[in-house]
Amino acid sequence: MIPPKAQKVLDALDGLAIRYELLEHPPLNTIEEAMPYWKDVEAAPCKNLFFRNHKGNKHFLVVLAGHRQLAIRELEALLRQGKISFASPERLERHLGLMPGSVSPFGLLNDGGRHVALFIDSELREAERLCFHPNVNTLSLIVAQSDFHRFLEHWGGERHFLKLT
Repeated sequence: MIPPKAQKVLDALDGLAIRYELLEHPPLNTIEEAMPYWKDVEAAPCKNLFFRNHKGNKHFLVVLAGHRQLAIRELEALLRQGKISFASPERLERHLGLMPGSVSPFGLLNDGGRHVALFIDSELREAERLCFHPNVNTLSLIVAQSDFHRFLEHWGGERHFLKLT
């Protein structure tokens, strides 16, 4: 049985005629835990991090290539928002409707007020297919790059590409 949070994602993708593959696995909270399950998947694994600015009035979802290590100071300089920190589980739930360990760009479906800005690692543009959790950490979803961008167009919020060193 597909959990309701994942079913919402699948329904949105089906409504946009976006093809995807779905993999079931035990709960995976980090990219390191997921890699053994994704080793045979022909898609770029994605690491998803949720931040807030120091005032707490702006939120950022950052999607990185799975192998990337993030330098928070570099990200602060690129975002030009001053000091940033990881957002609390409460903020994650309020803005994306997600729990820690299941952060995904598909959580943007729950950002009706467009309170979250999306930043995508420019390295991911090279991948033909991308791998994410579909808002639950017991499933992984593989989608074509072009279809992922079609989903983002449907979402319609603010998004940018980041050139990380």
